[in-house]
Order: sequence, then structure tokens, then C-alpha cells
Amino acid sequence: MAEVKHQKIVVLLSLNLTDKNLILNGIRIATIFRKELCLCYNYSKKEKHKKDEFRDQLTAYLIPVKNELPGLPISTLLLSESQTDLPEKLADNYEGILSISGTSEFSKYAKSIAESSIPFLFVNEKEEQLSEFKKLILPIDLRKENSDSALWCSYFGRFNSAGIIVVAANDKGKDEQKQVSVNVALSKKLFQKLKIEHKIFRGTKSSLNNSFEALDLALSSQSDLLVILGSSVITPLDLLIGLPEKKIIKRAGSLPVLVINTRKDNYILCD
Repeated sequence: MAEVKHQKIVVLLSLNLTDKNLILNGIRIATIFRKELCLCYNYSKKEKHKKDEFRDQLTAYLIPVKNELPGLPISTLLLSESQTDLPEKLADNYEGILSISGTSEFSKYAKSIAESSIPFLFVNEKEEQLSEFKKLILPIDLRKENSDSALWCSYFGRFNSAGIIVVAANDKGKDEQKQVSVNVALSKKLFQKLKIEHKIFRGTKSSLNNSFEALDLALSSQSDLLVILGSSVITPLDLLIGLPEKKIIKRAGSLPVLVINTRKDNYILCD
């Protein structure tokens, strides 16, 4: 009989003191979506001699969670993959459906995001108060991949009774305006079909700066999750001055940011 595999919320750990908050966020997300929690450490080749020590540390994390939450499926995973290969391994080999990392680790996982078919949730690992993931801000621009970010917002709406505020880009060109309108209409149709609370605002910024306007709204309205698309094209200038999503995560402070890759087909959450 074939082994039944379960989708997992993967917490990417650093094996230091900040892991506690990452694990607590992982528990919350795994509980919301009714998925298995997977505590993962991806070690470098030069750390190979510490492999047994890392396994013991992961086991030490596992035991108290099992004792406190016996009904929560939980596992550990010890890997040694390149950052570009890590997302595919997590998704294809281990049924990962969402990865959680600390905001300070964005640069480390930037290459992973660009190759990932599952979203990355960045949380401030030094923030003691956990997000409820109830009030979401969703920027919508002219890219067709907005359907992926709207879909993930709908998951939070369905499984966590979250409300969603859409910030629509305000582009000047006719074709751009039309595409934004199409994306907004599709998102609205999805939310209405699933009876998810939502509001739609027309922003003042173009698609280029739409996510930054959404960030400002999220911070001023004390929202608890910003859902954005990653960069569709990465230019040499981006590599020099930093990707827009890196700037957003840096400015987000205690606000969690879910980044969805536009360069890959994204896997869907199974009920």
C-alpha cells in the first residue's frame, strides 16, 4: 500500500534562540490550515560534521511541542541543499506547501524564493506577539499572477475567517488599467464565491509601487499580514540596490509578509 503523504508547513530554522517564535508561528499556521508542522534545518557542506548534533537539536524542539499539542502532526527534516534546490526538494519530495522564515534571513533565502513553487512567509523572529492572520492587505497590479496571491488570501479567509483589503494599482496607460481591472474583478469574484469579507480600494500608485502603498496601509491600519508577489524580473540594478520585496520586508517591522513567486506555477493547498 502506497504511503499517504501530507502537506506540510515547513519552518526553516537557524538553531538559535530566535527559533522559538518561528516555531510558534509555524504552529499557528499549521493549526489554521490543518497541516503537518515540519521543523527543518538546512545545513551547509562545511557543517556536515555536526549533522548528529543538528538532529538532536531538532528532536529537542520536537518533544515539548508533541507534549503540549499531542493532536498536531509534527516532524523534523534535516537537509543539505543549495538555496536554489531547496524549494523544489521541500515541495516535491516532502510535500511542503508553505515555508516560514525570519525576516532577518531574507537575503539568505532570496534565491530560494525565485525558484519556489510554494510561498515564503517572513515573520519577525524577535517579535513576541504572534499575528492572528485575520486582517490581510492584498496589493493587486497588472500581473496575471495576482490570481495566486488572491488564492492564498482566500485560504486565510476560508480557514481563518480573515478579512481582506485589496489595494488596486492606479496605472496611467489604458492597457495597464484594463489588466488591473481584470485582476481586481477576478479576485472579487473569488472572494464573493467563497463568502469572504473583503473591501477594494483604488490606490494612488502605479503597479511599480503598488506593494509599497499596500505596506503603508497595512502598517497604518494595524493589519497582521501583507501578501505580495515577488519580482517577475530580476535586473542587475535589483541585485545592486536590493529587490523590492527585500525593502518591503525590511520596512514591515513586526508585520508578517507572505511572498509568492511569480516565476513558477504555485502548488495549491489541499482541503
